[in-house]
Amino acid sequence: MIVQRVQRLACAFGFVAAFAGPACADAADDFFKNKTVTLMVGYSAGGGFDLYARSFTKFFRNHLPGNPNVIVQNMPGAGSLTATNYISNVAAKDGSVIAIARAPVMELLAGTSSSAFDPLKLTWIGNGAAELTVCGILNNPNVRTITDAQKVPFTLAGLGPGSDEDMFTKVLNQLFGLQARLVNGYPAGAEAMLAVERGEVDGRCGWSYSSLQLAKPQWIAERRVSFLATLTMARSPKLPNTPSIMEYAATERQRRILGLVIQSQMMGRPIFAPPGVPAERTRALRLAFEKTMKDPGFIADRTGVNEEVNPSSAEEVEALLKTLFETPKELVEETKQIIAAR
Repeated sequence: MIVQRVQRLACAFGFVAAFAGPACADAADDFFKNKTVTLMVGYSAGGGFDLYARSFTKFFRNHLPGNPNVIVQNMPGAGSLTATNYISNVAAKDGSVIAIARAPVMELLAGTSSSAFDPLKLTWIGNGAAELTVCGILNNPNVRTITDAQKVPFTLAGLGPGSDEDMFTKVLNQLFGLQARLVNGYPAGAEAMLAVERGEVDGRCGWSYSSLQLAKPQWIAERRVSFLATLTMARSPKLPNTPSIMEYAATERQRRILGLVIQSQMMGRPIFAPPGVPAERTRALRLAFEKTMKDPGFIADRTGVNEEVNPSSAEEVEALLKTLFETPKELVEETKQIIAAR
């Protein structure tokens, strides 16, 4: 009886004691058994994040102890800020609700008065993929390069403050004199994609290449999208003929601001839970994530839609966020002023 109590305490406080292992596994198994785990998606149904989440849950449930049901629930809004605020302040903190959203990663630069969370206090589970982000134009034949974009006015879909689209458009307009006009009001990527398809806007900047591959692979195959640049530190093997935006940086100021913004969006599929999830359940969620990333079925599912499986562990995510949040204040403030400008 005494040993069992010590084991339970070790689990509750996250002690890494040899005798705690089986007890922690049993505690997590007991909790998740017959439960429904909800994966909140901070974007609309049908978009890249949503399609990824539905693939992920199909395999993730098999690696959680207790064989719980896992469902997807969409909560779009403000570039996934709505869902992140919900997870941080409303959702149950017992491990039964997790989320996939970009808002916590962007908080350092794009945080607004609507942000009600601390990214460093969230319970990180992992990151499913490194992101390749692009500036792509579908509907304006006069804009095919960054040089064209500096001369010809064009429109880009925006998802509101906190979104990649808004952040990158403002930064590139400011640093390189692009003639882009943001058209805001789209709640998430699926609606922005539809706006491009309908011709309401010319394209998107801060566009997830993997989401584009998932939703509109024919646009890539038919070369209907003109990629102005990849928003990366160097050229991507996926688009070797498309210049990295860093190739246009001529000053140290441009390089420093771009470097900060690019590093902030490297995590393409971040998955997290509310603050305060019990230690043994956190370990169970992280282990299930790691096993899912190695699951042959999941890998086949992703590669079948031309998406790489290149995850980061929870510890790697936490280390990257810690590094980002140690960025010199003056550089962060200058970048935030650019992003906050109307």
